[in-house]
Amino acid sequence: MPQSDGRPDVTPLNANTGVQRRRILIVDDGDAVRDIIRIFLEKEGFLVCGEASDGVDGVEQAKRLKPDLIVLDLAMPGMNGVEAASVLSNTMPGVPIVVLTMYEEFLGSSLASVNGIRAIVSKTDTMQKLVACVKSLLPPISAQTSKAEVAPGP
Repeated sequence: MPQSDGRPDVTPLNANTGVQRRRILIVDDGDAVRDIIRIFLEKEGFLVCGEASDGVDGVEQAKRLKPDLIVLDLAMPGMNGVEAASVLSNTMPGVPIVVLTMYEEFLGSSLASVNGIRAIVSKTDTMQKLVACVKSLLPPISAQTSKAEVAPGP
């Protein structure tokens, strides 16, 4: 049975540590880019709970999957990253949004913050920079926190 926020009762555990894994949604129109992001994030113990190739699908999946963080491309067909971030920050205000883009110079810090974007990472940077950014926004879930989150209610 889902929790009150719509998430499943138990998030899959990291096989190496037995600790719940943070759930990340990747929204990028490039198949190869999504694959690379997923590989690097999963290698670091994160769970990629979904992928989308445009902003419209990304918003739909985010509402359904309730990720802990969203990695979002800026330039996508249909709904671009700024529009998607605006919708997501209004519907899921506590979920950090990281924009991964080739066009970071076109996205000013004021436009980013107004649209709920917590960080901007250039696609020309290494994937380690994206992983470091995600880690800074999503500290690990401790074993005690994990047990408290899945403990049955009164």
